[in-house]
Amino acid sequence: MSFTLRCREGPMPLEILLILVIGGISTIAVILHLSGRSKRADLTLETARAAWLRHFPQDTVHDILLARDGHAALVETETGPGLLWALGADTVGRRLQDYALSETADGLAIRFHDFTAPRVTLTLAPDETPIWQQRLARA
Repeated sequence: MSFTLRCREGPMPLEILLILVIGGISTIAVILHLSGRSKRADLTLETARAAWLRHFPQDTVHDILLARDGHAALVETETGPGLLWALGADTVGRRLQDYALSETADGLAIRFHDFTAPRVTLTLAPDETPIWQQRLARA
């Protein structure tokens, strides 16, 4: 049994199908944006702790250093340091074990040797960057 969408003169033209698909996807994106679901996550000490424990429930968090913009946090645990950062409305957490650190004009770039999150750029204030570099050097 086969279903075919037909106009009066034959099958639906590809151009019309593309317009419907693009229009539908665009409408969903606009609705998500207007409902606030595209807002970047803002971290506080409490939300950073909760987010880290969601990623690594077996850890005990000892200390958290938040970036001033609230979009990243260095997390100290009994298993070692980790980095938590906002990715859209959610967060990503990585243990700091195998990475390369470099300074950028706006903060720091961390390159993980992990294809799932190969690089993260942290926007830090000029006075924050040395503090983060010092903490990351101990990792």
